[in-house]
Amino acid sequence: MARRGSGLFSVGTLLASFFGAGMIAIAFAYFNYKFQEYKFIDFNKWLVYKKADVFTPDEEKYLVVFYSSKKAGVVENLNKLRPKYKILAIDYYQKDFASTKNVVHVRSGTDTILKIIQRFNIYKTPSVFIIKKVKEGLYKQDSMIAELDTINEIPDTL
Repeated sequence: MARRGSGLFSVGTLLASFFGAGMIAIAFAYFNYKFQEYKFIDFNKWLVYKKADVFTPDEEKYLVVFYSSKKAGVVENLNKLRPKYKILAIDYYQKDFASTKNVVHVRSGTDTILKIIQRFNIYKTPSVFIIKKVKEGLYKQDSMIAELDTINEIPDTL
């Protein structure tokens, strides 16, 4: 009777190679998903305004604060903050506020505001996240979105 030997091309080797390829594919898909989780904003395509002028970002990073000016004291408290990065403040109601050294108040058309809300999945105000410059005018989300109860809860490390 002939004995079955384990050759170079056994079933175990074949299954191990498929398992290895599957693990690599899963790892690739996971990291691709995680990369896509953070969104981009292109200030060259989505126009936002600082007073009457088109806003052109010049910082490496911004702390984006999406808030509602209908809540009492929000704008005053926002202007008092001294975070690590300059604040890019977007009011849901699009009121025109004067910018300060640490806070740039911007507004935009309804279409752009809706795009920002949809792109970054903003469900509550105030919401904050950091964006980082990729290239001129193009910024990538650099932190998770934090939903706060009040403006004063902005963490130092986001």
